Amino acid sequence: MADGERQLVEVDGRRLRLTNLDKVMYPESGMTKGEVISYYAEIAPVMLPHVAGRPITRKRWVHGVGTADAPESPFFEKALADHAPDWIRRGVIEHSDGPKTYPIAGDRATLVWLAQQAALELHVPQWRFAPDGAASNPDRMVFDLDPGEGMGLAECAEVARLVRDLVAGMGLAVMPVTSGSKGMHLYAELDGSQTSQQVSEVAHELARALEADHPELVVSSMRKSLRGGRVLIDWSQNNGKKTTIAPYSLRGRLRPTVAAPRTWEELEDPGLRHLEAHEVLARVAEQGDPMAGLADATGPGPLATYLSMRREGRTPEPMPGGPGDGRAGEEPRFVIQEHHARRLHHDLRLERDGVLKSWAVPKGVPESSGKNHLAVQTEDHPIEYLDFEGTIPAGEYGAGSMTVWDTGTYAVEKWRDDEVIFTLTGSTGGPLGRVRLVLIRTDGSGEKSTWLLHRMKEQAPAGRGATKDGIETASPGLEVVAARPATSARVAEKPMLATAGTLGMLQGEDWVLEWKWDGIRALARVEGDRVRLLSRNGIDITVRYPELHRLPEAVDGDALLDGEIVALDAEGRPDFGVLQQRMGLTKPREIAEAAASVPVRLLLFDVLEAGGTPLVDEPYRVRRARLESLVRPRRGVPVEVPAPATGDAEDAFEESRALGLEGLVAKRPGSVYRPGVRSDDWVKLKLTRTQEVVVGGYRRGVGSRAGRIRSLLVGIPAERDGAGGEPSLEYVGRVGSGFRERELERLLARLDATVQPDAPFAEVPAADAVDAVWVRPELVGEIEFSGWTGTGVARHPRWRGLRPDKSPDEVHRES
Repeated sequence: MADGERQLVEVDGRRLRLTNLDKVMYPESGMTKGEVISYYAEIAPVMLPHVAGRPITRKRWVHGVGTADAPESPFFEKALADHAPDWIRRGVIEHSDGPKTYPIAGDRATLVWLAQQAALELHVPQWRFAPDGAASNPDRMVFDLDPGEGMGLAECAEVARLVRDLVAGMGLAVMPVTSGSKGMHLYAELDGSQTSQQVSEVAHELARALEADHPELVVSSMRKSLRGGRVLIDWSQNNGKKTTIAPYSLRGRLRPTVAAPRTWEELEDPGLRHLEAHEVLARVAEQGDPMAGLADATGPGPLATYLSMRREGRTPEPMPGGPGDGRAGEEPRFVIQEHHARRLHHDLRLERDGVLKSWAVPKGVPESSGKNHLAVQTEDHPIEYLDFEGTIPAGEYGAGSMTVWDTGTYAVEKWRDDEVIFTLTGSTGGPLGRVRLVLIRTDGSGEKSTWLLHRMKEQAPAGRGATKDGIETASPGLEVVAARPATSARVAEKPMLATAGTLGMLQGEDWVLEWKWDGIRALARVEGDRVRLLSRNGIDITVRYPELHRLPEAVDGDALLDGEIVALDAEGRPDFGVLQQRMGLTKPREIAEAAASVPVRLLLFDVLEAGGTPLVDEPYRVRRARLESLVRPRRGVPVEVPAPATGDAEDAFEESRALGLEGLVAKRPGSVYRPGVRSDDWVKLKLTRTQEVVVGGYRRGVGSRAGRIRSLLVGIPAERDGAGGEPSLEYVGRVGSGFRERELERLLARLDATVQPDAPFAEVPAADAVDAVWVRPELVGEIEFSGWTGTGVARHPRWRGLRPDKSPDEVHRES
């Protein structure tokens, strides 16, 4: 991959843009940026427990570490940049110059994003953020063993054993980490009962005690003049304002060394040395994490909120136990509990990452696809909650009785921070049965965020029998309740339109960025096993694209979808010129031949209706999540929901250029869908200047071109002259390039059928009018051009093709 090439990837449901993957970050070893990113992605499972919940200070080498003769200078970065993805967890720390927002690496995607920023070193304090956002007491003590002149790792290992033996008398276990730089770090787990200042004072006293007992080997003073021939025990990193290189972080040395956790047996090796990234990955794959026990004991992690809201002995609810129960490879479990608290509601809990991800669902699981139920995400619960039933005493959080409504296993299709698609299989004879559901986040993030719980249409309602004509038949012993799909008035089958804009228009607001596709707009209505395709101006174009007739196979139920029909060039990019070979064909044989040689795809980006329910009044972010849950890939069905662009608008715009696309469309995440309306809630940013035009005439060819079109004369509708006045065309030039011969033949036949004696233009230069053939202004086309002259004529226009999906009264001059 070229140094400037970019790549879109998805990491555990998060979309990231990676750049400069071939840039060499460690010249001495040849390790590239792509390999740095790969290292952090692979090491994440063992690294995350050591950094989760902690603010991360980054040390970045944007140009790599350089060489011994020409080292590159890094810079420390504390505050998180404004362009960082909004899904990265954040924590705020008050500094003397004001508050700063730090990233918190709680997942693999965040580590990958940090690596993409060339943050080779990640530094963290010894404390984590509390649920209320404040700094907790430290959950570990650290000693930094720094060898002075003439000292090395062997001497650090000797001091490490002295520290280990001393703190063992305090009931503390210590784990060693070779720092990847010069010396070694030692970590001891704490119970969180002491402040950072108290821990720092204890560490200082321990260092002084060892210095007193071993003055020839140990020094506890920070004065450099005292360090020669001895190992400094740096106790100061227990200060709440200081940080230490995180376990498993790379180092910005000449070679890609790592702050690597080690075993005490390894410290006995006289040849002890620092380890590099590839060695650490191999060790972890074979042996796991030597510090895993410390990570398990360094705090409640994802259950911090749960524990902070409950007091053991005051509530019968379970407290977190030990390690998992060895269910690796088995289907994850779920429980739905009926909770008689202040208001009766149901709690949906899904087993994931060693905890139960939980939502409060006031109305329970929807009985049909025609209704969506509100769900509110709550704190993670321990696995032991799977079978909890009991009464939570008055005065305690969640007071009231709780029973298990149904429980079983589930299969997950998609798990992202804004959408979860899964199929529940309840207990035998239970009320749920088997049901496919989707959770779609509509507002907020994390705990207290709001979601919609939707039942997929093909599933039978919970506990009921099969349906016939929309009415359910009874199962033995169950009350029959008729349930028909919800019906409502259909929305207008007209697409919402974007206004032309610039990058400057996007400043100061949050926007969702989508790629602008070089095709034709289409609405697709799916009903049962049938599909109807409508152009932007309402023309039925279904028969023209037979490869899209299988669209219902890829859509979960009835829907009205919005997208773009595209044809791809030889490099796999949408190309309007290629699509021209498919547009306007009406004869079945021609259509079949063209479909075989120039196939099309449907790229979807919005949904107006689903399951008979209008969605146009829902915010865009909700419609987008719903669209992604509706459409599922199917072999042989050329339809997809492309991932949006990521990062800020300027970078995405340049990425669009690098990918050879047409530009961007920026959408306000809270905007509703306004059928047929051109709205500034959607803004299009084009890489090239294009303009829709109306054909008002043509000039005949001469010489060998006799009997053919020499150039088209085109214009843009002017303002109407008074109420009911006829529109005239403002002349914008002649277009003589960009045509295919076969296209010119078809154009000539169509234009000659609409010849009229008078020019439809308000004014035409005499040189262009002298041999012109005037036609009724009915055909719309599109040109590409370099700009406008002072008289409003297009410079260097090139024909892109007809736009049968648009009518003349829709054409206006692009800003």
